[in-house]
Amino acid sequence: MQPLSNDLIKAALDKRGFAYFVDADGDIAGNFQGNLIYFFRLGQRQEILQVRAMMQHVFSVEDVPKLYEFCNTWNRDQLWPKAYVQVTDEGQAIVVGEVTTDWEHGATLEQLDQVILCGVATGCRLGEALGEMKSGSSR
Repeated sequence: MQPLSNDLIKAALDKRGFAYFVDADGDIAGNFQGNLIYFFRLGQRQEILQVRAMMQHVFSVEDVPKLYEFCNTWNRDQLWPKAYVQVTDEGQAIVVGEVTTDWEHGATLEQLDQVILCGVATGCRLGEALGEMKSGSSR
């Protein structure tokens, strides 16, 4: 067991061969099937990992009620990721998915790998479902 650290997150990403970058704030992120996925460390001791998937599909604020319905259905039917609607400063609506795990007592590389894989895979599936909904509504 090791404390959660950026080095441990990078090691898990490297083990899978996932491409990633570190932004100016020191946050780790990658592009997965067009979705921007961050690997945030949160909590007093930064012991909580949040895999936050920001979907590539952008909507207008008029679509927010439809997106709420989409997220409510998703959250009812799917265990991961938790989905919610966010309105950006630019007045666009996006859907975000999150898988969060508390590693207060540390984690093994294998445990971290499983949570990261879950966050990436289910985040990408959320993006696919959102794309299907968007293309279905534009017909």
